[in-house]
Amino acid sequence: MEPVEIVTVEEEVVACDGGPNPALGHPRVWLNMEGRGQVDCPYCGRRFVMKEGAKTGAH
Repeated sequence: MEPVEIVTVEEEVVACDGGPNPALGHPRVWLNMEGRGQVDCPYCGRRFVMKEGAKTGAH
């Protein structure tokens, strides 16, 4: 299944609430890439992808 939307981020831990319209979204969930470089939201299918060159791990 293809992701609904691909969001480029600079942090390994991201929050997803379903998008720009909270009334149509889902509960906010925190997603951790755990070094994989990407993670998909289990509610809405948005894919969060680490920006190339972004620092990962502890800062």
